[in-house]
Amino acid sequence: MATNQALSSFLTAKRAAVSPAEAGVPVTGPRRVPGLRREEVAYLSGVSADWYVRLEQGRQITPSESVLAAVARTLRLDDAERDYLFNLAGHRSDGRRRPPRATVRPGVTRMIGALVDQAAFVLGPRMEVLTGNDLTWALIHDFPAEPDDRQNLLRWLLTDPTAKDLYLDWAVVVSEMVGVLHLESSAHPKDAAIAALVGDLATTSAEFRTWWADPRPQGRTSGTKRFAHPVAGPLTIDWEAFTLPDEPTQTLFIYTAADPTSRDAMRFLATWQTSRTTTS
Repeated sequence: MATNQALSSFLTAKRAAVSPAEAGVPVTGPRRVPGLRREEVAYLSGVSADWYVRLEQGRQITPSESVLAAVARTLRLDDAERDYLFNLAGHRSDGRRRPPRATVRPGVTRMIGALVDQAAFVLGPRMEVLTGNDLTWALIHDFPAEPDDRQNLLRWLLTDPTAKDLYLDWAVVVSEMVGVLHLESSAHPKDAAIAALVGDLATTSAEFRTWWADPRPQGRTSGTKRFAHPVAGPLTIDWEAFTLPDEPTQTLFIYTAADPTSRDAMRFLATWQTSRTTTS
C-alpha cells in the first residue's frame, strides 16, 4: 500500500518536538520517546489512537479539516507548518488559486520604481525574480542581466559564491527560503517547474540537500537581514512581505534601512546605481 512518506516524516518530527510538559501531559515513569506519544496526540486532538497512528504512518485516509486543525493545535504548529500539514494531507490551499502569471502588473512595477531609498522586488512561487527596482539590483544582484532561467533568488543564493559574502547570516536566510519552497511545493505537488528547480538544486548544492531533507516550512511575513555590501559597507535592513491582490502566487518585498548608518548606505547605493546606469 502506498504511503505518504512526507506526511509521516513531518508528523513524527513535530510530535517529537512537543514535550509532555508543553502539552500539559503528566509524566509518570520513564519514557522511550523524546516528545509526545502517539496515543497522547490522539487524545489531545480528540481522535482515536488507531486513526492517528494511520495518519502518522501516511496511510491512505482522508482526514477532515477540523481534525487536522486539532492535530495542528496539539503539535503547536505555526501558520506555515499548519498550511504544510493541510497540503500534505490533501487539503491544499491552492484550490482557490488561479495559475501564476509570469509577469507582474505594470502598476506594481511603476509603484516600486517610484520608491525612494527602499529596495523592492516581486518573487513568484518558485523564487523567480519577476520585477524589482534599481536599488534592489544594486543591493542584492543584477538579476535583469542574467538569462531568464537564472533569474531566481534561491538559485543565486545557493550557487553564487558572492552571496555568502553579501549576507552575514547566509545560512539562516537560505534555509528559511528552502522552507518557503517546501511550503510552495506541498501546495503545488504537480508543478513541474518546482520539481525541476528542486532537482537542479539538489544536484548542485549540498546545503540544499540537507535542508530539503528536513522540512521546516516557512511563511513570508517580515524580518531583518544583515548585509556586508562590497560598495556600501555594512547594512541592516528591515523587510516586509505582501501578497499581491488578485495574484496570490506573487509576493512583494520592501526593504527599508533599519538605522541611520544603513539609511546613509542605501542612499549612497541609490546614487551609485544611478551613476552606473547613466554612464553605461
